[in-house]
Amino acid sequence: MNLRQLFHSRKMLLATIAFSSIVITSCSNDDEPPIADEVATCNDGIRNQGEKGIDCGGPNCQPCVDEIATCNDGIQNGDETGIDIGGSCAEIITISGEISEDTTWTADNMYLLAGKVVVGVGKTLTIEPGTIIKGKPGSGSLASALIVQRGAKIMAEGTADKPIIFTAEADNIGVGQKHGTNLDETQRGLWGGVIVLGRASGSFKGDVSEVQIEGIPADDTYGLYGPGDDLNDNDNSGVLKYISIRHGGALIGEGNEINGLTLGSVGKGTKIDHIEIVGNVDDGIEFFGGTVDATNLLVWAQGDDALDIDQAYSGTIDNAVVILGEASDHAFEIDGPEGSLEGSFTLKNATIIGSATAADGEYADYRSNAMGTTSNIYAYGFPEGKDVELDANDVAQNYLDGKLIFEAWEVVGFDNSIFSEKVKKDENGNEVQSKIILEPSFTERAASWTTKVEKGAQSVGADTSVFSWTFYANSKGAAAF
Repeated sequence: MNLRQLFHSRKMLLATIAFSSIVITSCSNDDEPPIADEVATCNDGIRNQGEKGIDCGGPNCQPCVDEIATCNDGIQNGDETGIDIGGSCAEIITISGEISEDTTWTADNMYLLAGKVVVGVGKTLTIEPGTIIKGKPGSGSLASALIVQRGAKIMAEGTADKPIIFTAEADNIGVGQKHGTNLDETQRGLWGGVIVLGRASGSFKGDVSEVQIEGIPADDTYGLYGPGDDLNDNDNSGVLKYISIRHGGALIGEGNEINGLTLGSVGKGTKIDHIEIVGNVDDGIEFFGGTVDATNLLVWAQGDDALDIDQAYSGTIDNAVVILGEASDHAFEIDGPEGSLEGSFTLKNATIIGSATAADGEYADYRSNAMGTTSNIYAYGFPEGKDVELDANDVAQNYLDGKLIFEAWEVVGFDNSIFSEKVKKDENGNEVQSKIILEPSFTERAASWTTKVEKGAQSVGADTSVFSWTFYANSKGAAAF
C-alpha cells in the first residue's frame, strides 16, 4: 500500500468512528428532555439571565420596584439629583436681593441665601415650621444674611418638634431633619446671620435718631435702625419662635462680624421666644437699643459674647442658658447708653456654664455706663481667675447710684470674690483712674447677693427643661445641663 492509500484509509476510519459516536450518543439520550436555557436565579444577589435589576425583573423573576428616594439620609438615591434633593425630594431654592412681595417659605423645600436677602418695606416673610434655610459662604460684600429692615416683618413660628433652622450651605442636614452629621459647634463663620431692625428707642452717640447696624456696610441703607422720624417703642417686626441659628458670623470687615441674631431698636410688639445660637464667630445675640422682650434663649460656643446689650436696651431677657466654648469671651457683655437717653435692661433667670479651655471665658463684663438689673443667675464650670467686673468709674458710679443692680447669684466653687471693680487704663496698660466703691469694696458688697453652692443644688437659674428641642440638648443628651 502506498502512502496516499494509507492516508485515505486512516481518514475513512476516523470518520466512521466519529459517526458511530454520534449515533450512540443520540440513542442514549433518546428519552431525555431537551436542554433548556439557564434559569435566572432570583435570590443570589447577582444580575443574570435577563434580570433588569439585582434579583428582579426579566422573564423569570418578580417585577422590579422602583427605588424610592429617601430624602433625609444624606445619601443620593432613588430619583434624587443631589444628596437629599431633587426628583421627588425637596428642591433647594436660591434667594438673593430684596423680597419685594409677601412671601412664604415652606418646609418641603430648602432655601439658600446667596448674599444679603432683605425683606422689603411693608412686606412680610412667613417661614413654615420645620423649614431649613442655608447661607452661602462669603465675606465682605458677599456675606450672606437675612435682614428684616425697618417697616418689614418676619413671621417665623417654628415648634419644638419642627424648629426653623438657619445653617450653612456646607451642613448636610436634609429636609425633615433637625441636624446634620458633618458640622459641630466648633465650625464657625460659614455664613452670616439673621438681622432684625426696628424703630424703637436707642441711645446713640451725638443723640442722632438712627444709625447703621453692625455687620452691614454703611452704604446699604436697609441697615439703618432707630426711630428716625417715627419713634415707636411698640414697633412690631413679627415673630421669631423656635429658631436655631448655626455656624454663622461671616466677616464683613476687619474686626466686624455678623452676630448670630442681631436686634437693632426692635420694639415690644415683636415676639422673640425659644432661640438657639450655635457656633457663631461674634456674639450669640446682641441687643442694640430697643424695647423687645426675649425669652428662652440658648447660646452655645460663640466666639465673642453670648448675650450682648448696648445702646440703652430696655427690654427683659428671661430664661437663658449660655454654654461657653474654647473660643468664647464673656457669657454677658453689658454696655449702657451712648447718648443722653437712658435705658435700663432686665436680665433674669439665667444659667451660665464656663469652659475649662477658653483663654478668656469670663462670667460677665459691665462697661460703658451700663444700667440695669441682673438677677437669679446660676453659674458653674468656670475655672479660677474668671470674674464679673465693672470695668471703669462710670459703671461703678451707676452701681453706687442704684442704676446697676445685682441680685441672687449662685456660683459653683466660688463666692463673692469673683466680683471685681476695675478702672480705666491707657494704651500702655497704666491705670488712669482709682476705684470709687470703697468701705466696703465692690467685692465685699457682692457677698450680699452671692452664694457658693454645689452643682445641682441651685435655687436660681434657667428652667432648662424647655430647651430639649435644641441642637445642643440633642448633641449632649442627658449630660446637656
